[in-house]
Amino acid sequence: MKNLLIICSLFASLSVAAQFGNFNRNSPWDASWICVPDAGENAPGLYLFRKTIDIKSVPGQFEIYVSADNRYKLYVNEVLVSIGSAQGDLGHWNYEALDIAPFLKTGENIVSAKVWNEGNLRPVSQFSLRTGFLLQGTNDETKQLNTNETWKCLEDKSYTPLRQSVRGYYAAGAGDKVDMNLAVKGWNSVDFDDSGWEKARPVFERQVRGMGFMARGGWSLTPSILPPMELTCQRLASTRKTENVSVPSSFPAKKTKITVPANTTATILLDQAYLTNAYPTLIFSGGKNSTLVITYAEGLYNEAGAKDNRNEIEGKTISGRQDTVISDGSQNQEFTSLNWRTYRYVELKAETGDLPLVIEDFYGTFTGYPLEMNAKLVSDIDELNTIMEIGWRTARLCAVDTYMDCPYYERLQYIGDTRIQIMITYYNSGDDRLPKNAINLFDNSRQKDGYTLSRYPDTQNQVIPTYSLWHVSTLYDYLMHGKDNTFLKTKLLGSRQILNYFISYIAEDGSLKNVPGWNFTDWVPDWRMGVAPMAEDGSSALMDLQLLLALQSAVILERSEGSEEFAVLYEKIARSLEQTIRDKYWDESRKLFADTPLKDKFSQHANSLAILAGLATESTAFEMGKLMLSDTTLAPASIYFKYYLHLALAKAGLGDNYLNWLDIWRKNIDLGLTTWGETSEVETTRSDCHAWGSSPNVEFFRIVLGVESDAPYFKKVKITPNLGSIEKIGGEIPHPSGKVVVNYRQTRKGLQAEINLPGDVNGSFVWKGKSYALKGGSNKLDISTAP
Repeated sequence: MKNLLIICSLFASLSVAAQFGNFNRNSPWDASWICVPDAGENAPGLYLFRKTIDIKSVPGQFEIYVSADNRYKLYVNEVLVSIGSAQGDLGHWNYEALDIAPFLKTGENIVSAKVWNEGNLRPVSQFSLRTGFLLQGTNDETKQLNTNETWKCLEDKSYTPLRQSVRGYYAAGAGDKVDMNLAVKGWNSVDFDDSGWEKARPVFERQVRGMGFMARGGWSLTPSILPPMELTCQRLASTRKTENVSVPSSFPAKKTKITVPANTTATILLDQAYLTNAYPTLIFSGGKNSTLVITYAEGLYNEAGAKDNRNEIEGKTISGRQDTVISDGSQNQEFTSLNWRTYRYVELKAETGDLPLVIEDFYGTFTGYPLEMNAKLVSDIDELNTIMEIGWRTARLCAVDTYMDCPYYERLQYIGDTRIQIMITYYNSGDDRLPKNAINLFDNSRQKDGYTLSRYPDTQNQVIPTYSLWHVSTLYDYLMHGKDNTFLKTKLLGSRQILNYFISYIAEDGSLKNVPGWNFTDWVPDWRMGVAPMAEDGSSALMDLQLLLALQSAVILERSEGSEEFAVLYEKIARSLEQTIRDKYWDESRKLFADTPLKDKFSQHANSLAILAGLATESTAFEMGKLMLSDTTLAPASIYFKYYLHLALAKAGLGDNYLNWLDIWRKNIDLGLTTWGETSEVETTRSDCHAWGSSPNVEFFRIVLGVESDAPYFKKVKITPNLGSIEKIGGEIPHPSGKVVVNYRQTRKGLQAEINLPGDVNGSFVWKGKSYALKGGSNKLDISTAP
């Protein structure tokens, strides 16, 4: 089938303001990007910047904009006030808006920043032009802080980025090696003598053009839409093992001194008791030239390389990400990593020389996107509450300035993972800023042929075509659960370009074939690299079904926010594709959809997507669902794809059995995980923290309590509970207009339901096939069981 979509191209001229930012319509940025003279443009290093200003009277507001490449920490009067910048790319480089008035004082004030560049060891997600720092004031008073040659600077040569030796694919950046003998101490205090420091040098030559300035190259600045990340002190729980050192029982839960004797190699294994993301801080004294190696791990490994039960440490060893610190022998030296670390276990290994070393303290500062839990599950079933807690922890650890597949190994925002993470955010928090940020980034990743990259930001340009299709469905999810239609309208051009690209690969027989890239579906043990079976001619039920679902999403998107012409076109293509899928993959003898036209391989995946795409009648879907649960020859959905499996089973009418579908989560709990593992092979999974496994945090509300959006922007609600044998349960979820609250009590006589909706929302309640109207406000239903 040949299809031609004519999509209008949009052209945008990059203005001077876009290069340097613009804080109001009439005022171009007049600060300069600055650097340390003679420092390599892209050389790894740590660079210090400082400027003092005199304040006669502390103003009510003192707003500035700040950014850096690679990253920065900004201090005002020695207080850390900002960490950034939020990740983007060179064409969309984020700056942070800050009000530093609360940190100022009358008289002399010091504003300082450390900026670091990890060179070729920087994370795969980190774009970089060159090392630079930018601070811009927003009025005459604050512009005295503009970065220019009035700033002093110095390279701190104590820092070297460390290449990491980590099991499996690793993309999360360098460790820190810090030699305290070379460290610049007290550099961010107002009394520090910076007379020996150099004047900062502008990164770019600038030339006047008309009313503004133009840089010869540069970052195109955009304001970050994200709030500051959370920073909360977090002490570790216990010491699990020691060698060659005596550790008081109070450490590390409380600040306690530990002395490592001279000429000793000592190790201390600490346990946080649960996985976390944190900036570790180590305070230590004495022991000149002693070396401290800090190793961070999600779990320990046995001789076979498996982690097995994460609570157990006997017969296991630690390996993973590390930092190294060398003591200068002085008192109360302090090391805090430049970037945050992920760990449950931390090993402190100290090698002393002729002098003893005193460990004064070790603790973490938790960080993450400031998601708030605004949902509530009211249940006497303790297991559900445990799963909710672990799922929320997993979701939080996989959300900082982007969503991430995992915080330890990659820190990359994949579309497939992110679609589920965004749904967790909608159902548990209601904060749509991180979802919008993710959608922006994926839209920015589109290539010249129209498709998105599989993950973004990504300096390696990985392509997973199926993930580009999931992006269209992610836009549909925003339509149903978000609240900003102006934002969504700006993404329809991208959706059209994505579909135009895939439609061009529809062959004469109606199937999507031979799309270039890694056509990943799920981590099924028998599927090579997670790619679903394909016929020799390149056709695959999973590819056809994902395109169909994307087309169906696009029809609704276009009809609500875009063009009826596109909606009609997509409907036409979708109807043709539906028939192709039925003709090529339906196996009448097995009453299931096959993975390929040969009908020799079958999976839960293809049949889940077929049900979700509406390719089966109600009765057929019910029978398919039963086979999907009972036929062990089907390729099984992993913890990731169970999101789609469970949605399909509920749609097929099997939702009352939901509590029987949670075995993989029970296995994670039994093996001591405090977050959900990457794959269903829990004993050996690489990552212990993948939020694509937190789907129960959606399903408890969407399937069990039955609450779903039934119109764009959640203007209507459809509630179809699947209670099974549960007698009493309730809960609430955030809604753009407030909250949706439900409470159910089920007896032999029937169901009592109390539903409270925001005043501007109505909908329906479905029970045992019968529908009841719901209005805004309070609704009470007393439904008797038919005799």
